[in-house]
Amino acid sequence: MTNKFLRLKNLAALPESHRNSVVAIGNFDGVHRGHQAVLEKALNIGKRTGRPAIVYTFEPHPKSFFKPEKPVDRLTPAAEKARILELMGFDGVVEQHFDAKFAHLTAEEFVKHILCENFHASAVVTGSDFHFGSKRVGTPDYLADCGKKLGFAVVKVPPFCDENGQVISSSRIRALLADGKVEEAAGLLGYHYTVCSKVIHGAKLGRTLGFPTANMALPEETGLVFGIYAIRFRRSDGTLYDGVASFGKRPTVEGDGVPLLESFLFSFDGNLYDETASVSFYSYLRGEKKFDGLQPLIAQMNKDKEEAEAALSAASPLSALDRNFTFTNR
Repeated sequence: MTNKFLRLKNLAALPESHRNSVVAIGNFDGVHRGHQAVLEKALNIGKRTGRPAIVYTFEPHPKSFFKPEKPVDRLTPAAEKARILELMGFDGVVEQHFDAKFAHLTAEEFVKHILCENFHASAVVTGSDFHFGSKRVGTPDYLADCGKKLGFAVVKVPPFCDENGQVISSSRIRALLADGKVEEAAGLLGYHYTVCSKVIHGAKLGRTLGFPTANMALPEETGLVFGIYAIRFRRSDGTLYDGVASFGKRPTVEGDGVPLLESFLFSFDGNLYDETASVSFYSYLRGEKKFDGLQPLIAQMNKDKEEAEAALSAASPLSALDRNFTFTNR
């Protein structure tokens, strides 16, 4: 095993120390519990054989490439996904640029050029629904046949189900977030849904109302429903704060503004501008609402703070990923 985690965008830059590796292949958007079953298998093989464990994934998401007019709501953009993989113990991730040239690689070319000539793969681990190559003709069974001929092992990991016997998937988690069901989403992810962005200047109305906020702009395709949430806010140095956040267009004061995530931290007084931070969502408190003036808004904000404090005090213990969610390398 190697010691330094590498995040690469060019497979040709993969150093010799990270070749002859165990390669986990997939989009892994969200790195949810189902993905973790695949990834842990690759890590275990790497540990047992003394080989580096590498993740091979794709940027942009292939579905966004084929339908740019309807981009996928990314649960974990590239930097966040790389951080989770590093925390899990991988030696590196290769973020393959998914473009027309790559999309036209045949399954045979994918195996020959990617897995053999570049990775020198000793083993390949995939989910059972993995398809690759032009027109998605490559399957795990095809990959296994190639491995027998070319000298690398192939492990196909079956779908991973939750406690109710339902398959865990990224699309299922996106649907939960669109309904504000962040607690259920956390159960499928294995950590609380987290976003990362730079703190920007806002209208500074919150401080005049007694609720100064750290404001973040999230990607346009973010699928989280507008509303008020109990959150935990992590600074880039790892310091964690409880808080309450509003995600939406601020209908009481702006009517139909650009969506912002505005986080009020319970025990912080300082300047966060231009700092990259992360926000984890623990409970959905209510939907976005337009109030008849600022006084009713302030009264509701005080209630929201109390509800958020109660929700966070009752929250389950932090998972290993929750404890280490810092993103400083965007």
